[in-house]
Amino acid sequence: MLFPTVDFAIFFLIVFLASWACRSRPQFNKVVLLIASYVFYGWWDWRFMLLLFECSLVNYVLGLWLEATAAERSRRRVVALAVIFNLGVLGFFKYCGFFMSSMQDFLHLFGWGRDLKIMEVVLPVGISFYTFQGISYIVDIYRREIKAVVSPVDMLLFKSFFPQLVAGPIVRASEILPQLANPAAGSEIRATRAFLLIGLGLFKKVVIANYLSVELVNPVFESPSTYAAFDLLFAVYGYAVQIYCDFSAYSDIAIGIALLFGIEFPKNFEQPYRADSLRDFWHRWHMTLSRFLRDYLYIPLGGSRAGARKTYRNLFLTMVLGGLWHGAAWNFVTWGVLHGVGQCVERWGGTFRKARAWPPLPHLLRIFLVFHCVCLAWIFFNADSFAVAMEYLRAFGNGTHGAHILTTFTLSLLTAGFVGQFLPGDLLDRLEEGAARMPLMAQASVLALVVVTIAACGPGTLAPFIYFRF
Repeated sequence: MLFPTVDFAIFFLIVFLASWACRSRPQFNKVVLLIASYVFYGWWDWRFMLLLFECSLVNYVLGLWLEATAAERSRRRVVALAVIFNLGVLGFFKYCGFFMSSMQDFLHLFGWGRDLKIMEVVLPVGISFYTFQGISYIVDIYRREIKAVVSPVDMLLFKSFFPQLVAGPIVRASEILPQLANPAAGSEIRATRAFLLIGLGLFKKVVIANYLSVELVNPVFESPSTYAAFDLLFAVYGYAVQIYCDFSAYSDIAIGIALLFGIEFPKNFEQPYRADSLRDFWHRWHMTLSRFLRDYLYIPLGGSRAGARKTYRNLFLTMVLGGLWHGAAWNFVTWGVLHGVGQCVERWGGTFRKARAWPPLPHLLRIFLVFHCVCLAWIFFNADSFAVAMEYLRAFGNGTHGAHILTTFTLSLLTAGFVGQFLPGDLLDRLEEGAARMPLMAQASVLALVVVTIAACGPGTLAPFIYFRF
């Protein structure tokens, strides 16, 4: 069930009214949201509901076990068991085929040509997100940052709350559980901000991301060798805008929907293409994943506490594993390697520059260089395989002859996407302050008009959000 569809609009209206009818009875409200979340998730395939329930139940039991365990050695064993379980579930569904095919290719190198039987495993939607949630929940209990959840309903709802279930933001138990127990009162709900986020998200997804995908990005990436360098370059720019508008749109809509239920999610994007370093980019891009990798991988590996060499190692491993998290293919590993090497070089360069007392590069030049480094990595991220990514890079040798796919319309969408990166950071707050002066019904009416207009302006077909496949 996609957010910008009639099916979801009907579903949301029913759930919203049912939830508001139960707001005076929080436990009933939780049950309503829990049932709705499982219906939402089971809309794709009811079997996925069983997997989500199993993961939630196992983490619930392990959390209680960890809470009741005093001996440090035993507590570490429970954490290890939880990590093995969550990564095991993720590994089986997401990486089984990848490792089997890689093993097959390895055997062929030695002339052992017998084919391995590779299982066709269906990837459950959102599994990367809710397995990471499970790990963060158990580790936070181990660190005594939170208490184990006592109510199974609370645990099931924490793992399945439908706005963020299939593509994030990755919300921690400490952020959402207190809000589920005591959601914001009607007068405290930031409905104006919710409407703005939903409207903005729909525009970014239905208009900018969809049109760039259909008219520029997909044709070039499907057959890069038939296009000239000019089109190849602008298709990469197009993908940079497309994936930002697509993924940030999902986050905007998810945050807006949660706000209407009195729940506040953390911000997930903050104008990432205005970053002047790769480190800054990851502070602005998919921020909830970045902090997860920092808090549960980079820092446990040692962070920057054990000298320069180990810091480089930790940075590199974190980004490579982050790339592998995105997809079971060598092109995603390469994407992570590029970001890992880039951050190591960036860190070394900063140290070298300071040692020589050299001035930094101009700010705009740094933004330009970082953006093009990110775009280079996007080629591997979007390509169907490592071979296709290399074909794309080789095609830049085609020169300027051949087809020219860029149109005035797609160029205007690209321009809008880039301009949005440099608008004032508090623009949404200003719009919220101004729109809040309107009566709530007037705001809702404006949102309805915006939704109808956006639907009419869309290309006709709505592709799933890019991060659904992760």
